[in-house]
Amino acid sequence: MDFVAEIEKQASSLRTAALKAGPDAAVPSCPEWTVLDLVRHVAEVHTWAGRCVLTDPSEDRPEWPEAPRGWDEVFAWWDDALATLVTRLREAPADRPAWTFHGPQRADFWPRRQAHETSVHRLDAELATGHDLPALLFDPEFAADGVDEWLTVMMPRQITRGRVIEVTGRILVHAADAGRTWEVHLTAGEAPVVHRGVHDSAVDADATLAGTADAVYRRLWGRPGHAIVSGEESLLEALPRA
Repeated sequence: MDFVAEIEKQASSLRTAALKAGPDAAVPSCPEWTVLDLVRHVAEVHTWAGRCVLTDPSEDRPEWPEAPRGWDEVFAWWDDALATLVTRLREAPADRPAWTFHGPQRADFWPRRQAHETSVHRLDAELATGHDLPALLFDPEFAADGVDEWLTVMMPRQITRGRVIEVTGRILVHAADAGRTWEVHLTAGEAPVVHRGVHDSAVDADATLAGTADAVYRRLWGRPGHAIVSGEESLLEALPRA
């Protein structure tokens, strides 16, 4: 999967939606933000990720940037940040050492992470326009990868930042149109354990999250969608939020 191309695609759609909504529009999926806040955040993330790609893992976490507060200025700043990020991601060898917050500290962490960061915030911008969104916004393969990234990267990150699991049970996650499944085993007081590729009929799950990959992707990221939850919904509610 060409994650850098996805970054460019999702960023373009995000920009179009943000301009349509306008700077003062509320972002329903991020109630504390306006669209201007959303755009500033994405611009800062892209700038910071571009720094991370060039930062050796032995160094301190790169400094977080601060985007301009003006509407026109922040778009110009974001354009430069995005162009720099894309260039650095395309030029960096996959196995180049780089600062990351999870897993092997290599440059190939960042294309995937930024593709999904951008796509989720693209969804936020689309929601801010106030228009009904199609049920299938994201390609099944890409959305299913986003489900995997949430379960294996972003959820563990929350655990390392102090989030505590307080329930015990098993969740089956099924992205039907992508043909992918995951089993999430929760034990109170411990980090979740994720198994990929389990067969749904072989899992005696306490709760199931199922639907299109797009729907499951949105649900795990706390965005509105059409995923179906059955069984003990409290287990889904207990999952850490990214």
